[in-house]
Amino acid sequence: MFPVISYLDWIAGRPEAATYDLGSSDLRTDTPSYTRVTPSVLSGLENPSEEVSLESQIAAAYGVSPKNVLITAGATHANFLAVAATVGDENTAEEDPDHRILVEKPGYEPLVVTPEALNSQTDRFLRVEENDWQLDAERVNSALTDETALVMVTNRHNPTGVLTSRNDLAALADDCAKVGARLLVDEVYGAFVEAPVGDLAFGGVTAAGLDNIVVTGSLTKFLGLGELRIGWLIADAAFVNRANHILQYVPSISGPSVALARRAFHNAGQLRDRAQAHLTENHTQLSAFVEDRDDLTGTIRPGCTFGLLFHEELDGDALSEAAWNEDILIVPGRFFGVPEGFRIAASRSPADVEAALAAFGDFLDSL
Repeated sequence: MFPVISYLDWIAGRPEAATYDLGSSDLRTDTPSYTRVTPSVLSGLENPSEEVSLESQIAAAYGVSPKNVLITAGATHANFLAVAATVGDENTAEEDPDHRILVEKPGYEPLVVTPEALNSQTDRFLRVEENDWQLDAERVNSALTDETALVMVTNRHNPTGVLTSRNDLAALADDCAKVGARLLVDEVYGAFVEAPVGDLAFGGVTAAGLDNIVVTGSLTKFLGLGELRIGWLIADAAFVNRANHILQYVPSISGPSVALARRAFHNAGQLRDRAQAHLTENHTQLSAFVEDRDDLTGTIRPGCTFGLLFHEELDGDALSEAAWNEDILIVPGRFFGVPEGFRIAASRSPADVEAALAAFGDFLDSL
């Protein structure tokens, strides 16, 4: 019932073992430590007052009501709960026991496998290179059926970094509603923008608060607080209530993590500025590196620190394996449905990224 998620199996332990990490995509400046209680970035920061809940903080950050927020153990947990709440909806289960979930391709493997783990059928729609990997509403609509219960996308798109506007997501959600489907937008990379676009969602693009949309996110990618395992699901109150009932079967959110997440949101402005500076410096390095390489094709989007690239001779598996033999971590594209390519991410400290890109450049030159 629960198939192995190949990517998570493959990546486990590699960031810690690699001398040069160009695979991890969270903006983290130090290695997680399980011998300390407080992540270094949160040390010495103020806590909010006791009456402030994490739900209310997230609601304020996204411009919604606390009743629209469910705290989860990271974004993967949030996505699992969203699928489970969809396929376990008692209002539709008798009419349509075989829910179909529509997922983008290329796409993040856990989004593809999670519906299968919950005995649902997974269909795919394409983002194509010829259209610059954009989220094409016509392709989504052509793949929708009366059995489609949920459409799952990422924004920024993982692995290409393409960003879709709030207006386009709203229009797509309306299209999904016509066949009784809901749109899920995984926004773990939503705050990866060239400059803050507003006061919500750490300054990023968000679909939170739109009709017929579920938003998932976490503290892991932009703020680099993966140690806390704190994420969220944002949707209408009825959907949040269903997901909360399912949460009773998989309780896994620790009180200390919630307390530290409250501290992070209380100091969100300071942390956002820090992350934005980190993002900007690393983007500059990565985009310049890719532009200077004649043997690589692909685009690093403005404000983004990762992208889908292609080598002139080697496919993603051959290149990543050869790089790994030189202690360099990149991610094979097969985990996203693009075996000919690879994902590169410049997310560690700027100094570490500089060293990693230099090592990767030397490796490419040696091929």
